[in-house]
Amino acid sequence: MENFDRHQHWEKIYQTKQLCDVSWYQPTPSTSLEFVKQFNVALNAKIIDVGGGDSFLVDHLLDMGYTDITVLDISETAINRAKERLGSKAANVKWIVADAAGFQPTEKYDFWHDRAAFHFLTDEKEIENYIATIQQSMSAKGVLVVGTFSENGPEKCSGIQIKQYSETTMTDRLKKFFEKIKCITVDHKTPFDTIQNFIFCSFRKLQTA
Repeated sequence: MENFDRHQHWEKIYQTKQLCDVSWYQPTPSTSLEFVKQFNVALNAKIIDVGGGDSFLVDHLLDMGYTDITVLDISETAINRAKERLGSKAANVKWIVADAAGFQPTEKYDFWHDRAAFHFLTDEKEIENYIATIQQSMSAKGVLVVGTFSENGPEKCSGIQIKQYSETTMTDRLKKFFEKIKCITVDHKTPFDTIQNFIFCSFRKLQTA
């Protein structure tokens, strides 16, 4: 896709569609929250939600008592919508407008969450850079949770080609730096009554000598 401006594409999406008019709308992100609970993520843990946009995960994390949350999205419009929704609570969140492919963190995270940002990276160099960034920016015992469209899921989202994954391909993709904990498949029902099949995998950072 020559001359494709990813930032402008997502700004247009968020400027022209309401929250409940996008396929990823999820009032309660149950799968993501289950991973948080499964790993007993400490309330003072550094959590980052990559591609969080105006999703409701941050709302739930704040309500659960988490105190160090970062939300990153390529769209400033999406971030602003989330801030507006949260009102005064937004001051308790760190907001970053950046493309995940070129993000350069300044902190080490204990829980890295990515629901449907990773699968938009289709360029090999961008994929490698992103994985290396996660590895460099996670604490020694950090947990990574990645959710993407599965091989039974859509091939495109919002008009953009995505990269589908299976348990095997995602594990292979990340095995240089991460050890798989478990993978699950989940059917996400969109606001349009269609089903999107996701694969969610959790990983621990490999310990280096």
